[in-house]
Amino acid sequence: MRVVIVTESFPPDVNGVAHCALQTARHLVDRGHAPLVVAPAPAPGNKVAGLAPCPVVHVPSLPLPGYPQVRVALPSRRLAAALIEHRADIVHLASPFILGVRGMAAAARLGIPAVAIYQTDLAGYARTYVGAGEAAAWRRIRSVHSAADLTLAPSSVSLRDLEAHSVPRVKLWPRGVDTVRFRPDLRDEALRRELAPNGELIVGYVGRLAPEKHIELLAGACELPGVRVVIVGDGPSQPNLAEALPGAVFLGRRTGDDLARIFASFDVFAHTGPFETFCQTVQEAMASGVPVIAPAAGGPLDLVAHERTGLLVPPRDAAAVREAVQKLAADPALRSAYGTAARDMVEGRTWAAVGDQLIGHYAQVLKTRNKTVVAA
Repeated sequence: MRVVIVTESFPPDVNGVAHCALQTARHLVDRGHAPLVVAPAPAPGNKVAGLAPCPVVHVPSLPLPGYPQVRVALPSRRLAAALIEHRADIVHLASPFILGVRGMAAAARLGIPAVAIYQTDLAGYARTYVGAGEAAAWRRIRSVHSAADLTLAPSSVSLRDLEAHSVPRVKLWPRGVDTVRFRPDLRDEALRRELAPNGELIVGYVGRLAPEKHIELLAGACELPGVRVVIVGDGPSQPNLAEALPGAVFLGRRTGDDLARIFASFDVFAHTGPFETFCQTVQEAMASGVPVIAPAAGGPLDLVAHERTGLLVPPRDAAAVREAVQKLAADPALRSAYGTAARDMVEGRTWAAVGDQLIGHYAQVLKTRNKTVVAA
């Protein structure tokens, strides 16, 4: 199968869309298929060599104003040319918003079936950044995804949201996790002494430092005696968070085996963003054997078994986050039980398993499209 993955983000970017697109490309190669990636060009000077398992076509891009870590693709003929030159059987649209919308249009002109991956809660972002525009965001989502042969939602909440807003042909496709890279035995006591020299309980957050993540909700945890908050990631909110979270340790962006070692060295993982369509870092924490605190909203509802692998709290409730941290800090046996159960829960959620599911969705779309062509 010849697949063109049109993605809004790709390594060296570090985010859920980029990571999922990379894992998809890797799995397609492993299964003997021929993927090609089309993505916005990274910032000048960023290393890209060796990051992809297949050819990558970069289209010109500019940094998003106020958020330079995000690159926005500019109009380019390279996209349509890539679809033609690769002789694509199917187009995979990763979180289509700007480049993906152009990919959808090009696929339609060329008669190539398209599968759209819903991955970003644009409506939630509209509420966060402009305080309005949720209805407009859903109109755009509906317009884009209605043009696809199939939309894949990462969680049951996302699937219900899409169907409630009249997006047709939606199925569930979750995300995998690398249970070999992320594992409990990477816990590093030397690192723990460095982060918490007085033996504090380490509460970690990993992800983008941006307003929609509401990381300031960890301020209450910073005030608890014997607790050290550790923040991994970068983004536009970092200066404000350094002030809002007194005593927290900011490690910046970390990746690969270094990130896995940090995950395993947490005592508790806390995610605070209420707009996650999935939340890959929750799965990575669980694979690392770490109990999770997360909002009872979006993707974490599928991932965290309340009072078995972690604690779900009301979204945007700082007092509830503090109380959950306090509960786990006071009970090492409970933390251990939750962490063990979390690891057990994700053991079978490999990228190979979910990658095979994706290939099955591709095959069904091609079968349906071929039937339609024959009937015509």
